[in-house]
Amino acid sequence: MEHLLEVKDLQVSFDTYAGEVQAVRGVSFYLDQGETLAVVGESGCGKSVSVQTVMGIVPMPPARIKGGSILYGGEELSGKTDAQMEQYRGNEMAMIFQDSMTSLNPTMRVGRQLMEGILRHQRVSREEAKQRVLKMLGRVGIPNPENAFRRYPHTMSGGQRQRAMIAMALCCNPKILFADEPTTALDVTIQAQILELIGGLQEQFHMGVILITHDLGVVAKMADRINVMYAGRIVEAGTADQIFYHPSHPYTLGLLGAMPNLIQERKGELYNIPGAPPDLFAPPPGCAFAGRCKYCMGVCEKQDAPEFVTGDGHVSRCWLLDERGRQYRPEGFGGSAGAEGRRSDE
Repeated sequence: MEHLLEVKDLQVSFDTYAGEVQAVRGVSFYLDQGETLAVVGESGCGKSVSVQTVMGIVPMPPARIKGGSILYGGEELSGKTDAQMEQYRGNEMAMIFQDSMTSLNPTMRVGRQLMEGILRHQRVSREEAKQRVLKMLGRVGIPNPENAFRRYPHTMSGGQRQRAMIAMALCCNPKILFADEPTTALDVTIQAQILELIGGLQEQFHMGVILITHDLGVVAKMADRINVMYAGRIVEAGTADQIFYHPSHPYTLGLLGAMPNLIQERKGELYNIPGAPPDLFAPPPGCAFAGRCKYCMGVCEKQDAPEFVTGDGHVSRCWLLDERGRQYRPEGFGGSAGAEGRRSDE
């Protein structure tokens, strides 16, 4: 079966005066039409760089693709020039960025900015483009689209600006929407509205969505599948149920443990993962999470774990899943207690 988007062993580095930053170190994932894939991890783990590389918006130099493949509809994108990628950006794939205030041009009216994308990518008249923008502003829940069309970004609230960004991304009916932490800097009520809006529009347009976030709580209801990233690699991947109910990597356990729980009575401080992510100028030879992991074994510091399969579509990079690591596992790790992982290369 051919996936809508398939990324294989993507490696991206940034060349700086201080040396090479290995931002993405062999990332593989796929997306099918109509599904939602969430990419979760701490700041600096390579989430945004991965998807921006897919869209071809990472500046090269200083960035460079060291290896890997990006297939969209079976066509290779990794070797295309910036000019060639123009036919894909906007038409085939679009992105909602983190901060709507800095993503929108403060000197241009909102309507003109939305029209610009349509006129650039599709052969339509200015009047037709304007009508499409007004219709889309209404679809994303902005009251009085005619008035919003003439407004400048600074006269709108944060939630309205984010809705305008969503409208801009969807004006050309893309097949893939990248949402890069779309609820950053919004209050909780507006966050829920924006996520509900994205989910509703996804069903309406039947597009694939890749949601980037550091908050597992955000993706609990939205995601079909979840990729957990750490230090430039995907350390665990599976369905939402597998990740939440059968986590099989200590980093995933840490993220879940750090989520506030309103049902269970909790005494004491909220759990936090000790330490800090490794320096990607010189990644450690073994597991990148070893220095912060309370289940760390000797092999973890010497050799990175292979990919273990723990269920249908559920994979994890952790030596605890090897039969020799059974005695060090926490209770219920990787699903049923005592379950063995199977190496994906076997």
